[in-house]
Amino acid sequence: MTVTTLILLLVIGLLAGFLSGLIGIGGGVIIVPALVLFLGFSQKLAQGTSLGILLLPVGLLAVLQYYKQGYLNVNYVVIISTAFIVGSLLGSKLALSLSDEKMKKIFAVVMLLIAVKMLFFDNSKPKQAKDSTVSSTNIQQSRH
Repeated sequence: MTVTTLILLLVIGLLAGFLSGLIGIGGGVIIVPALVLFLGFSQKLAQGTSLGILLLPVGLLAVLQYYKQGYLNVNYVVIISTAFIVGSLLGSKLALSLSDEKMKKIFAVVMLLIAVKMLFFDNSKPKQAKDSTVSSTNIQQSRH
């Protein structure tokens, strides 16, 4: 590994971590394109590497900050995480059966659709479920 590669990897990680903590994005939006564009990874290698990062508790400190401020719904995290496991298994099986070129196009279209929706069709006020936030104080009290 060259010094340039090491520096690029550190910058990608710092940027992804910063944006993850700031606005909740990182892997797919930052890491995958950066690995493809700057390090010449194939789409599948970039996606696999990004998923490998998720295996470690990389967001733990950011999650703790949100938890301390009462901005974490633990019940929703458990439900979404469980569904995420099943979805990631099915998605990875499909992705690995497609060509790298098709995967790049699918990735680009998904990112484009998300960007267009956020730019032009996301004018509604955010909806807040009754139990969408669970304060750390309430969680700690319910444990005692």
